[in-house]
Amino acid sequence: MADTVSPPLYQKFSRKNHIHRALDICILFLLTSLIFYRLLTLKNHGFAWLLALLCESWFTFVWVLTVSTKWNPVDYKTYPERLPQRVEKFLPAVDMFVTTADPVLEPPIITMNTVISLLAVDYPANKLACYLSDDGCSPLTFYSLLETSKFAKLWVPFCKKYNIQVRAPFRYFSSTDHKPMLSSDASSLEFQQEWKKMKIMWENKEGVSNGLPHLIYVSREKRPNHPHHYKAGAMNVLTRVSGLITNAPFMLNVDCDMFVNNPQIVRHAMCFFLGSKNEGDTAFVQTPQIFYDGLKDDPFGNQLVVLYEYMGRGIVGLQGPFYGGTGCFRRRKVIYGLCPNDIGDFAKFLTPVTGNLDDKELLNIFGNSKEFITSAANALEEKTNRPNDLSDSMEAAYHVAACGYEYGTAWGKQVGWQYGSTTEDVLTGLKIHGRGWRSVYCKPDPPAFLGCAPSGGPTSMTQQKRWATGLLEILVSKRNPIFATIFGKLQLRQCLAYLWIFLWGLRSIPELCYMVLPAYCIITNSNFLPKVNDPAIHGYIALLIIYNTYTLLEYLQTGLSIRAWWNKQRMAIITSTGAWLFGVLSVILKILGISDTVFEVTQKEQSTSDAGRFTFDGSPIFVPGTTLLLLHLASLVMGLFSIRDGKGLPFGEMSFSLLVLICFWPFLKGLFGRGKYGIPLSTICKSVIIVSSFVYLCKHSSMG
Repeated sequence: MADTVSPPLYQKFSRKNHIHRALDICILFLLTSLIFYRLLTLKNHGFAWLLALLCESWFTFVWVLTVSTKWNPVDYKTYPERLPQRVEKFLPAVDMFVTTADPVLEPPIITMNTVISLLAVDYPANKLACYLSDDGCSPLTFYSLLETSKFAKLWVPFCKKYNIQVRAPFRYFSSTDHKPMLSSDASSLEFQQEWKKMKIMWENKEGVSNGLPHLIYVSREKRPNHPHHYKAGAMNVLTRVSGLITNAPFMLNVDCDMFVNNPQIVRHAMCFFLGSKNEGDTAFVQTPQIFYDGLKDDPFGNQLVVLYEYMGRGIVGLQGPFYGGTGCFRRRKVIYGLCPNDIGDFAKFLTPVTGNLDDKELLNIFGNSKEFITSAANALEEKTNRPNDLSDSMEAAYHVAACGYEYGTAWGKQVGWQYGSTTEDVLTGLKIHGRGWRSVYCKPDPPAFLGCAPSGGPTSMTQQKRWATGLLEILVSKRNPIFATIFGKLQLRQCLAYLWIFLWGLRSIPELCYMVLPAYCIITNSNFLPKVNDPAIHGYIALLIIYNTYTLLEYLQTGLSIRAWWNKQRMAIITSTGAWLFGVLSVILKILGISDTVFEVTQKEQSTSDAGRFTFDGSPIFVPGTTLLLLHLASLVMGLFSIRDGKGLPFGEMSFSLLVLICFWPFLKGLFGRGKYGIPLSTICKSVIIVSSFVYLCKHSSMG
């Protein structure tokens, strides 16, 4: 009798992208051709030509990184329905982490909906535990969680009985069309009666006893003179506390606004972990960040749809996606520093050096809690702690959550979430990839998690500044991807992919210079573009047409509009010359020892009355954009006067300057807006001073 072969839990597919590859090569050819042209004609031109050469060389380098990253896109398909037939009784336990830090910027109503959606996932409740980390130590958050636990005793059975698909109550009850959220028996009289009861109960928050996953509230000790390392520190405390209480072999972490949108997501993730022939194939499973109630045409360009579709899937085809900070499942033993070659060997899990680790060395690694060291040993063997009474572990949990527990240990350096960057997620993922692990990308239908995207100018810019700051912090540190490739096991093209994202901040400098060049040339009556009668101008026109057609094609293929594409193009320039530039300045100040970088929490909003309208505040982050706007307005006026005086028309430079004005259209409207829709007078005054000084210096240098 022939042996039966079990069907795979997931499959991997390579995408065919011949048209995209052809356009990639075409753009790269045009860029390199223009660089050679500038080099050959450099002696016949001045400063503007040299600066343009340097900027375009940088753009070419970034395009090489881009092409390398997106060259081999890959898709995965999971089959969670095959799990019950094989390992339903042996499904591993999962500890789920939710982090929040500020009850004002992150309202508890949003956080509690995320918590309750996790409690209601389709997975054995006795194998789940949900931990909420409240870094703000807010009584409001704590009592909100108590009330949520009462409602969950009614809500979770209701969702599972009727196979409700959207299990975040605020999303479920705010929808007028429940058909896509329900099972086939949703029209029954019994369902209608229980549905009404739930909506009443959501207001009254009364509960009855029922089987639910463990729900644990964690607020770690923090003192002013002790570094607490922001979110990374909170995640390490959650790791230690959960290791003492439940010690599940797998962990999921989500931001407080990322609720479960697909109740089968834990099973989808288990398809990768349990379906891999080699454990080293999957250190973590990353899901994309997708947002609910996205504004039409994505006016702030922060929906990340195209980024995940092309760059994201390209990275998946390398060593695996970056750790995105939320919606990520990982093996606990990987967080504890295990390398793929050391699977099953606790004695050498931290370093490739063989030999036994004595008690003193273990204390130096994990801290002075013998209970936690024991739980770590169990985790490396994937043994799960399931105490009958969670309170038995409370004393040890208090100990490992103390602010001084990590001193002199490997936490934040060799084990746990990594310290030293405000983008602790990417740094932690880099550390894991550098050990030789791989990661996979999980994008089920419907999407696994949904969150709320930043709305308004200040919120979007603050988030982008934090990303640029943290990524650049990693690049200038000893834990950058180049060192991880030379001294670790990071693959070369994965290193290039990391460089592509780490260079976001530095891209602000050449892009800012390129934005200033047309105004400088108009003021000084010089040029950085070939003349209209120069054949080289056709190369620039071809590059402009092909690149924009290419990026527009990506948007149209993902179902987005032309307006969404344009919004992304202009916001990319606004972000680069504003938020990213200040990210670079923050890192420079840190290197000089003047000030340290700060983790800035992003405002979480469910809805806003001014959705889609660009807003401003008094932050200096809006000074560069305002300055560029005023500079190009001034240069265009001066260019028109030059034409009147009989001087030649700088057609290319004036067209470029006009394009910059169009990109900064929200700032142009902000000059005449009021309140938060207008640019503050202090910002305008600063920009006027900068522009006046620049024009004076340009005129003075041209006369000299």
